[in-house]
Amino acid sequence: MIQEIIKIAIQAGDAILDIYKQDFDVEIKSDQSPLTQADKNANEIIVAGLQRLDKNIPIISEENKLTDYSIRKNWTTCWMVDPLDGTKEFIKKNGEFTVNIALIQNDIPFLGVVHVPAQNITYFAVKGKGSFKIKDTETTKLAIRPLAADGTLKIVGSRSHQTPELLNYVAQQQSKFEKVDFVAAGSSLKFCLLADGMADVYPRLGPTMEWDTCAGQIVATEAGAIVLQFDNNEPLLYNRENLLNPYFIVKHPDL
Repeated sequence: MIQEIIKIAIQAGDAILDIYKQDFDVEIKSDQSPLTQADKNANEIIVAGLQRLDKNIPIISEENKLTDYSIRKNWTTCWMVDPLDGTKEFIKKNGEFTVNIALIQNDIPFLGVVHVPAQNITYFAVKGKGSFKIKDTETTKLAIRPLAADGTLKIVGSRSHQTPELLNYVAQQQSKFEKVDFVAAGSSLKFCLLADGMADVYPRLGPTMEWDTCAGQIVATEAGAIVLQFDNNEPLLYNRENLLNPYFIVKHPDL
């Protein structure tokens, strides 16, 4: 199944790039987040593709009407989709936007694909099978990096959504480590950078939705990272009544 999901994600990414190369309009949704024709086109491709695979698996997508929790709570399996994660980065044309498709089983990510259309890179993972990156047709297995022996900590954080809580966290780490480097990145790329050994920790101390994080989470955890709620160290679960995530942290297990 994972190869089929990768194909769907790439098809959606190609449709996004068709819009990306043009001048395009930006709508503002009721939650004040931006929306473009690329979001809509990618969503149509993904929903149609997933329904062709198995029409009996329900789909939660940022761009679909949300099914009431009285029904959703009985789902043991569902898709979680963000057809264009990082719309702000898409509008800025900085290339840091992704297509996120994940399968949830019993509230836990089971597989995930994060496709980066502007970079032609695809990350994917299946529970218990590892995390991988496809670049230039070459597939490599991913693993988090060892903590630096010289006491350097590399933090990856949001490019467009930095909060006072995040800046405070960075300041706290600067008092604990010899050196702290901060790398800004957009969308679910932050999970993938950790999985790819490019950072040690990703604190998300600002709002995200489940579709922003589900695919990236399994890419990171299958590479050896852990993902926990920031305030209580409990797992970050999915298909909750409120799809707004709590603050969370993605990190090397020894941190």
